[in-house]
Amino acid sequence: MTDVLVAGAGVGGLTAALSLHAAGIGVRVVDAADQLRPVGVGLNLLPYAVRELTELGLGDELAATAVAPEAMVHFDRHGNRIWAEPRGLALGYRWPQYSVHRGALQLLLLDAVRDRLGDHAVRTGTAFVRLAEREGGGLRVILRDMARAREYGVRVRALVGADGLHSTVRAVLHPGEGPPLWNGIRMWRGTAEWHPVLGGRTVAVAGSNTAAKLVVYPISRPYQERGRALLNWVAEVRFPATHHHGLAGPADWNRSGRLSDVLPHYAGWRIGDLDVPALLAATRHILEYPMVDRDPLPRWGHGLVTLLGDAAHPMYPVGSNGGSQAILDARVLARCLAHTEPDREAGLRAYEGIRREAANAVVLANRDMPADRILHAVAERAPDGFDRVEDVLTPEELGELNAAYRRTTGTDVAELNARGSWGVG
Repeated sequence: MTDVLVAGAGVGGLTAALSLHAAGIGVRVVDAADQLRPVGVGLNLLPYAVRELTELGLGDELAATAVAPEAMVHFDRHGNRIWAEPRGLALGYRWPQYSVHRGALQLLLLDAVRDRLGDHAVRTGTAFVRLAEREGGGLRVILRDMARAREYGVRVRALVGADGLHSTVRAVLHPGEGPPLWNGIRMWRGTAEWHPVLGGRTVAVAGSNTAAKLVVYPISRPYQERGRALLNWVAEVRFPATHHHGLAGPADWNRSGRLSDVLPHYAGWRIGDLDVPALLAATRHILEYPMVDRDPLPRWGHGLVTLLGDAAHPMYPVGSNGGSQAILDARVLARCLAHTEPDREAGLRAYEGIRREAANAVVLANRDMPADRILHAVAERAPDGFDRVEDVLTPEELGELNAAYRRTTGTDVAELNARGSWGVG
């Protein structure tokens, strides 16, 4: 019998495997993809997530791969500076914030799982299909060998659905939920090799997603060491409620987009030494995605089954929380299962008791988008730019930008620095 089966070999699922193994709990991971490739673009790991990966012994690997940004800076669409705040160590955290390629992070985690748990710990080309029935002290789960088109059953003591936005495990637990919910914003994303811009360690946010917004940051230390930059960019454009193109087909992180669709929204944009149209045009592969989430669930699982990461709480990409929250889920899950041994059901419910309301609160805070309301106010009051932001925003409104990021990142500096470890010692 497999102790814990994790469905999904993304960032959350692989971190769960490493955390469970570190806690002395047997674990296997399955994923429907026939091969795990370094797909996707960039993401930001907040200090609370970097702490967890560092405690798993991956600090040096992260530092060698990722870029530690020193500041987040907001600009208007003309490149005028609105607001800035230090990031990571510069803000007082004991751990850095990292900007990293999602695929590079996934392969880093995959290598660690295979090194520590063995080559057979992750089985690709294998999809979760359905639950069968409880057997003895466990559960029978039906899997599908994708290459052979064959279904077979395995016995497990617990099942964790870490299979993303379109989670099959979630669909089994919560049937009839329907598709993800679109908020009217289409996103285009890409990476391009470029020269270092804005000091080389800046997360730059320009414009407002009430019209058009751009986020740009470097994601590769190896490029940085060569005097270059691998820039990750995300373009967000809001469309009227009657516009349905953003939901043409299911939301798919790897759907190709077209330069001709995104470029007109950023004509003439220049942020400091960053020529925005030139950067977009230099991107070889553009991805397109509707900004979606799902309503928070009153419960994630039941019995010997639970959810983790985007399967449990998909959220808008506001405040750099998606991957970071999945990593935190994984660490808390392992701790709860270890502390309730051998009662797996009690461990899963303890995990949900700690994580569900906290993660759901982040989902709802991201929907509120308070920072974007203030950025929109700048665009309305100074459509042609400004010389002094104090002439556009009140001190209270500038202070609200700080408060907005506290609500959407969810972890106070002093609180994180003082908190005990989620590791099992």
